[in-house]
Amino acid sequence: MNYDKTVKEYISYCSTQKRLNFKTIRAYTTDLKQLGDNISQMELSEVSSKEIEKYLKELHKKYKPKTVKRKIASAKAFFRYLEYREIISINPWVHVQSKFREPSTLPRIIPLSNVKKILISVHRQIHDGKTAYRRRNALRDAAICELLFATGIRIFELCALSPEDINLSEDTVFINGKGAKERILQIGNRQVHDTLVKYKEEYAKEISQCNHFFANQNGHPFSDQSVRRTLNYYTNLCGIDQHITPHMWRHTFATSLLEADVDIRYIQEMLGHSSIHTTEIYTHVSMAKQRMILCDKHPRNGFTI
Repeated sequence: MNYDKTVKEYISYCSTQKRLNFKTIRAYTTDLKQLGDNISQMELSEVSSKEIEKYLKELHKKYKPKTVKRKIASAKAFFRYLEYREIISINPWVHVQSKFREPSTLPRIIPLSNVKKILISVHRQIHDGKTAYRRRNALRDAAICELLFATGIRIFELCALSPEDINLSEDTVFINGKGAKERILQIGNRQVHDTLVKYKEEYAKEISQCNHFFANQNGHPFSDQSVRRTLNYYTNLCGIDQHITPHMWRHTFATSLLEADVDIRYIQEMLGHSSIHTTEIYTHVSMAKQRMILCDKHPRNGFTI
């Protein structure tokens, strides 16, 4: 069976039946094209564990462990689909040892003082921007920054929000996350609410044009690259010597709540993590909290010797 045709059918299946998001579909397409460079000359039913192992060796030579894990997951999902469609009778992955230890990297967070600087700066631009165009942009930028920090939302989730997902009468945000995992988060701050209300009123026309909650002044959906450029602009404007990514706002959200004694299972739900193990990485970053406990709470401090 033609490899490219089968991949195309699989991608369509992922999109229409599994309802995977655009970024996952894009990653699957890229990963399976690369897999095809190694096996597309063979019949899929003839692909053996040996070919898969050769492919894994090539991946480990070229990519970091996190990327390799993603590409393995893409390939495994594709071969499960081939089994399901009875295109193959034996899955070659069954006899391949693909697990490996991934070096742990702690999530990078933004000092809260820098978060405050950025929020002050973006709100100041709403009033002090040099042009009406700049001031209008700043209103949208403020809504984005406030929502990132208020909810810990992923960048693809933020950019995919529709007008119906933001209920400002009840102050809730409906988020369709990874693996179609849905969650609803409360907006708990009055200033965040007011900023979102003002933005929605000011950009009503553009929002209606593209049916996305965050839009640019041409009425097109605000892209993830636009969000990154926006954050870089305000980071530089504040003179902050730190490369700040959208995901760092999510890490900062989670770590701040953990340090405020919020139960980690609540944080797991708010982040939309399927497994508590994913959320537990934040317990390693909470050094300030650890320091406070050991310096102030340890019983040895009560001894007079």
